[in-house]
Amino acid sequence: MLFVRGVVAGVWIYQGLWSKLLGRAARHEAVVACAPFLSPRLARLTIFALGVTECLLAVWVVSGWWPLAAWVAQCVLLAAMNAGGLMWARELIPDPAGMVVQNAAFLTLAGVGAYAIHN
Repeated sequence: MLFVRGVVAGVWIYQGLWSKLLGRAARHEAVVACAPFLSPRLARLTIFALGVTECLLAVWVVSGWWPLAAWVAQCVLLAAMNAGGLMWARELIPDPAGMVVQNAAFLTLAGVGAYAIHN
């Protein structure tokens, strides 16, 4: 199951480090900036915080500590990000249905990995 944890962590590292922290977050920033309660500066800070959080999730997943709690945290974070994007920036998401299906598949893989470690 180390392989599954590595794959899941790799997705979090890619999304957090590459897509958000290393300056490739223009599309993500545009989506976050659509939230009615965020200024452009706060949107940039939110993207930074999300990137750090996603990298920390990667470390948590690879560590194998409290795997079911890690899986729940992943579900909550992805559900919140998807819901926010769909509510406030649906027109900026190229394939909203595809995003939801892909994230459901990803969380299923993460859940399988977490369950295997837990048992």
